[in-house]
Amino acid sequence: MRLFAAVIPPPLAVDELDLAVARLKALPGAEHLRWTGRPSWHFTLAFMGQVDDELLPELNERLARAARKTNPFALRLRRGGHFGRRALWVGVEGGVAEMRLLADRADAAARRTGISMEEHRSYHAHLTIARSRDPRGADLRPYVQELEPFEGPEWDVAKLALVRSNLPVSGVVGEQPRYETVGSWLLGGGTESGPGSGSLERAS
Repeated sequence: MRLFAAVIPPPLAVDELDLAVARLKALPGAEHLRWTGRPSWHFTLAFMGQVDDELLPELNERLARAARKTNPFALRLRRGGHFGRRALWVGVEGGVAEMRLLADRADAAARRTGISMEEHRSYHAHLTIARSRDPRGADLRPYVQELEPFEGPEWDVAKLALVRSNLPVSGVVGEQPRYETVGSWLLGGGTESGPGSGSLERAS
């Protein structure tokens, strides 16, 4: 199964982001972007790709340990940015250093489990909200400018999630992956993990 470790924002933060994205969609040229939807709004900490089932018990144990070693921290969604002409994202402020530490620990947990990971890079917290439909990219600067005053509510990040990505199989153009939380661990101690504990959702 295709897996990644993530931080998932709470409904209150998602509601505020939803309003901001609705305003972005009213801008000229917005129809040329492929917008992500609420079910896919998360912060990827460590993308693991295809993981063999036999590695899951050890991966769960190591992720639980990573969560226990990391204290809860506060975040809020704020402003935006872009990766070249291809991806538009919303950023965060608050416990960014703690988020980076959690990402490093999730990455290390996967590597020590024996999962082949990409070359380790410095973590940059971002939540992708749109991508260009045109392979040549798009001018995303007007959207970043519109996001300049955006500031969502603060929340406490209390969980590390393990998420399964289910790729589209219908062949319908524009169909998005579906995401299923298959395990979660409380930061600072405690656990509420378990395969199949999450709900299967479709990104819109």
